[in-house]
Amino acid sequence: MRPGTIVGALLVFVGVVALSVGGFPFTSREKVADAGPVEVTTERSRSVPVPSVLAGLAILGGIVLIVANSRKIR
Repeated sequence: MRPGTIVGALLVFVGVVALSVGGFPFTSREKVADAGPVEVTTERSRSVPVPSVLAGLAILGGIVLIVANSRKIR
């Protein structure tokens, strides 16, 4: 497989996942208090939304890369 085809397939996959999930969640740890050897932390769950236009552009770009790399070079 050509590298462009692989990148195109990855873009399509990422675009479909972004459309279906709507973003990606992550957890961060924050220090609440620090008193000598005792440290108090908390975990916060956050989500970063991915605009559907950006996900659609990733899918379209991936399809274009796959089609462009599937043609024979003469």
